[in-house]
Amino acid sequence: MNEITLFTPATIANISCGFDVLGLCLETVGDQMTIRKTTSKGIKITQIIGQDLPLETKKNVAGVAALALLENIDTTLGFEIEITKNIKPGSGIGSSAASAAGAVFGINKLLGEPFSKQELVAFAMQGEKLASGSAHADNVAPALLGGFTLIRSYHPLDIIKLETPKELYATVIHPQIELKTADARAVLKKKVSLKETVVQLGNLGGLISGLYTSDYNLIGRSLHDEIVEPSRAILIPEFENVIYNAKRAGALGGGISGSGPSIFALSKGKEAANQVAKAMAKTYAHLAIDFDVHVSQINTEGIKIIS
Repeated sequence: MNEITLFTPATIANISCGFDVLGLCLETVGDQMTIRKTTSKGIKITQIIGQDLPLETKKNVAGVAALALLENIDTTLGFEIEITKNIKPGSGIGSSAASAAGAVFGINKLLGEPFSKQELVAFAMQGEKLASGSAHADNVAPALLGGFTLIRSYHPLDIIKLETPKELYATVIHPQIELKTADARAVLKKKVSLKETVVQLGNLGGLISGLYTSDYNLIGRSLHDEIVEPSRAILIPEFENVIYNAKRAGALGGGISGSGPSIFALSKGKEAANQVAKAMAKTYAHLAIDFDVHVSQINTEGIKIIS
């Protein structure tokens, strides 16, 4: 195999109660990447369609992640990368993660899979570090592994793939405003109280338990962020109303997707998720802000090979 074309999916990080440790993978939203072997060592980004992003390898998240992989293997090969960006940067659904994860996944395949998907996460995290200043894994892990993922530890890196209830769907509304991850992190409190921590841990445990038992009501009760969302909600227009109307339309619960501005809701079944999409869109319809709405089943596979 000298060339590979991939679907690199969007992801939702944090999932309310799991700041920097929880993420999930979407089925219907994502980028496309083509990666090919070359005889010239190194990484070259040859084309980016859909967004104005740097082609310079060390300024591109895919390039940085790919270089991190090559630094850990002895090869005389180089690689060219073409990206069609359907996930807007700054959207809160893992645009940089899709590129970083896709680059290391594709190169690993072309090299005969010397690394496991778990090992690829560490390389993809270097792309996230370029994008946000923090080498976090809550987007790249679900993109690579699929489904829901939990980062139990960053030092050493320990990632667990969680169960996904079959009828669980995600609805995401993306208002067309850019909210950079670095800016969204800047508003966070430096210290949290013991009381807040206890509430957050209870919800995190409840959500994971709900995933394993397919207890949709427990999942909904656990989708509450005691620590991060109170600070970030003010950055997103109509956030509280979107969540309120989504629940009235049948959502189990929801919150900020990653660092925002996208807002997500989880529902039991596609029909409910579509009703939630209508309610979210109606909430934004009176604002002078363009928006996209996505409905997706949870993608339990992660990155997919197109050809």
